[in-house]
Amino acid sequence: MMVDQTTSSVAMAADYQAPTAVKPDLRTRLQNLIPKLVLSPSLALILVFVYGFIIFSVYLSFTGSRILPVYDWVGLENYEKLFQLRHWSIAIKNLGIFAGLYIAICTAIGLSLAIFLDQKIRGEGFLRPIFLYPMALSFIVTGTAWKWFLDPGIGLEHTMHLWGWESFEFDWIKNRDFAIYTVVIAAVWQTSGFVMAMFLAGLRGIDNEILKAAQIDGASNWNMYRRIIIPQLRPAFLSAFVILSHLAIKSYDLVVALTGGGPGRATEVPATFMYSYTFTRNQMGIGASSAVIMLMTIAAIMVPYLYAELREKK
Repeated sequence: MMVDQTTSSVAMAADYQAPTAVKPDLRTRLQNLIPKLVLSPSLALILVFVYGFIIFSVYLSFTGSRILPVYDWVGLENYEKLFQLRHWSIAIKNLGIFAGLYIAICTAIGLSLAIFLDQKIRGEGFLRPIFLYPMALSFIVTGTAWKWFLDPGIGLEHTMHLWGWESFEFDWIKNRDFAIYTVVIAAVWQTSGFVMAMFLAGLRGIDNEILKAAQIDGASNWNMYRRIIIPQLRPAFLSAFVILSHLAIKSYDLVVALTGGGPGRATEVPATFMYSYTFTRNQMGIGASSAVIMLMTIAAIMVPYLYAELREKK
């Protein structure tokens, strides 16, 4: 009996044929192909006009290009000239002042506003869009509005004089020693709400059970924030630092709209330096080398951040 069952099983196995894969019909293939066709022009444009021109700029930084691109290789000569220029030193110094204050103040204000809104206050739904609204504006609009507001002839100082406060003075935008701080004020006003949203999302993601356990153990609010809440916001701090650093390094439109790089060169930053040397002074090789330095600085911030994020996901 067992032999018969085994024989029949072997025979059935021999007669069994694995099901063949069904080829997708034309409609299914078109449905799979259409998204690729729709995205391919955008991808091609990005490859050419973003990454292609990045590579082209890097190449130009090693050539003697002036008004128009030329292809005579000069090696690191443009980089040597760049770091010997006083204007580049001023731009780097201004960037250090601007970026340091911009990142620190935005982080402090954003965290404070996030903690304030996290208290489940009334009107949170009304206040949150108000804080976020400046980020919806372009930097050109922000720079122009703050230029009017800070101009001593038509802005805050003029208004205070009309109200009878004749001794009030606020001419930072015209003062070479303080002009860079007006750029900081405008940039902080625009970006603090965005940083607040990042920290608020981090605060809302903290497990309440941990906070309740800390309260039961007698931890004060100060110790809860210092030892439990703020340490858990490390990803939000890192993301804010990366985004703010990126915005600070490539800041151009805000500076041009607010001060135009002046008075003199008091608010010159690497982005305005790159534009002026490339398109005004007709020193394309030096302008391209300054752009490459900016790209390397941004990459030095972004690459470790992306590596850490991908490593955590794995």
